[in-house]
Amino acid sequence: MRKNNENIGRFHRIPIREGIIGVLVLLLAACASIGTPDGGRYDEEPPYVVKSNPGDRATGVTTKKIRINFNEYIKLDNASEKVVISPAQLEPANVRADGKQIRVDLFDSLKANTTYTIDFSDAVEDNNEGNPMGNYTFSFSTGDVIDTMEISGNVVAASNLEPVKGSLVGVIPYDSTWHDSLFRTTPLLRLGRTNGSGRFTIKGIKPGRYRCFALKDGDGNFRFSQKSEEIAFDTTVIVPTVFDENHSDTIWRDSLHIDTIFYTPRPKYGPSDIILRSFLEEGQERHFLKSERQEPNWFKLYFTAPLDSLPMVRGLNFDEKQLVVLTVPTNDTITYWFTDTAFVHNQDTARIEMTYMESDTLGGFSQKIDTLELVPKTLWSKLQKQMQRKVEEWEKRQEKRVKQGKLREPERTRPDVVNLKFKITPSTSIDPNRNVRITIEEPLAEFNEDAVHFQKFNQKDSIWENEPYILQEDPYNPMAWTLYADWLPREEYKVSIDTLAARSILGHRTHPANAEMRVRSLDDYGTLFMHIKDPDTGFVVQLIDKNDKVLYTARSNEKGDADFFYLTPGSYYVRAFLDVNGNDVWDTGDYDACRQPEEVFYFPQPLKVRAMWDIEQDWEPRGIPILQQKPQELVKQKADKVKFILNRNEERERQKQNKKK
Repeated sequence: MRKNNENIGRFHRIPIREGIIGVLVLLLAACASIGTPDGGRYDEEPPYVVKSNPGDRATGVTTKKIRINFNEYIKLDNASEKVVISPAQLEPANVRADGKQIRVDLFDSLKANTTYTIDFSDAVEDNNEGNPMGNYTFSFSTGDVIDTMEISGNVVAASNLEPVKGSLVGVIPYDSTWHDSLFRTTPLLRLGRTNGSGRFTIKGIKPGRYRCFALKDGDGNFRFSQKSEEIAFDTTVIVPTVFDENHSDTIWRDSLHIDTIFYTPRPKYGPSDIILRSFLEEGQERHFLKSERQEPNWFKLYFTAPLDSLPMVRGLNFDEKQLVVLTVPTNDTITYWFTDTAFVHNQDTARIEMTYMESDTLGGFSQKIDTLELVPKTLWSKLQKQMQRKVEEWEKRQEKRVKQGKLREPERTRPDVVNLKFKITPSTSIDPNRNVRITIEEPLAEFNEDAVHFQKFNQKDSIWENEPYILQEDPYNPMAWTLYADWLPREEYKVSIDTLAARSILGHRTHPANAEMRVRSLDDYGTLFMHIKDPDTGFVVQLIDKNDKVLYTARSNEKGDADFFYLTPGSYYVRAFLDVNGNDVWDTGDYDACRQPEEVFYFPQPLKVRAMWDIEQDWEPRGIPILQQKPQELVKQKADKVKFILNRNEERERQKQNKKK
């Protein structure tokens, strides 16, 4: 004891300056130990369970409080979307991370003789590096037996085979009480949720017969109860199975020689290849979405679904008869133009009463009346001030020109003189199978089509000669026209529009316009002949780009041939759908009618088209597994975080090796 006291005394007698230095050294050492030293090892190990209460796969459980302890501090990533509890909990459970523990509190009454599963997916990860535990499921039973059967598969979007992430997938028993309306009235029994690859696993299933469904649950009742919910269904009756599958483990004597290979039987559950094609039904719930008035001269109304008839609009501070209406083919976006310029100039706010038919809670439609006040993003008074400044600048420029002995610029160049411009596309070169598009900025009150001229250049006599053409107005856009003509390769054509050819509803006149274009040579193109090998006929085949945008479309004939001419050299992806009803558009499914969406297929790799080459390509759409069809470069769904972590760790290792070199 005496020696210890002497040591303590000596410690207190350390000079102050030396003590401070010692403390600083300790602090610096502590700070240095927090981060990973350059070239040091990162924590790449996922957390693991050390114990739980109740135990995993315990039977006879009566508690609704589950505690799972881990070897390190953990967190839950997006638990509300990733964690799924079966049977479905109508009152959501409380799932949270607390230090090294996950706490799950159930609020629904526990069902007797029932297996419960808590599927965490990849939500569990360590607190520092975010290393995910992987697909982790905790289970227990309130009875004497725990059900261990499981099924798995994938959910893809029916329209484009994109993996569907975050969709609930569940089963309903198929027995003597089965009827097709159960998906609408009965919550899904056992649940799983799709990951970033669209993959799902449903665990804790009893032996039996089931039907499988996918659901983007909008109201949390675990059943198909509203049109806006994305669903998938399979009419196949599923019978869960299990068998032993041998897995090999190898012991190496050294780096070149094998010592022993052990074969260990492990349970293999099935079916594991269920494919569900997810879709939204037609006739989505219709509601008014928003209004928009970007400029004083017009406003737009947006709806969540197409309208059977246009809403009735009544002006509360203007005459609605002065409005010009523009629609789109889907009839869910409507544009209204003011023709009363005096109202636009003198009133900032347009007040309207809108009457329309809106979806109601009974699945039908009821009349709704809304009152809207529409104020332009930029007020007319502000626009006028901006215009006044531009006019003043223009006048100063003219005075300077006069002083320099130059002529004033034409009056039509004044900023306050509105001269509408026709836009003619294409303007330089054109494909032999394309036509000219003419557009303008405002709806027209008058348009003299005789002021439009179409000519071909006579190379022999070096003159422009008139050619026959057809000018057709776009039925959905009174500000657009298509000029149809016979286009000969390597010939030059000109489209011209005279001065004052048209007058807009706002009284503005048009500038002259012209465009000269040359038809490309046939040597500039390639040709693709797709031969579809399938007993069904009536495929609509589409050539698409890397963004899934449709570039060309052709319908297959009775022999399954779909031909594409005048293709610009490049790489094209191929998609097709089986057009069952022959309307040339892809049709979605209908659950009540037990009608699946029209089947969609992808050719698994791009086809390279070359100039002056003909490509003939055989294609068996059903000969390729659906999950192997869509080329990976077209898949937009991001990879799961597990893949992200693995890629991150691989990159760290590469950087470490590069530094060593």
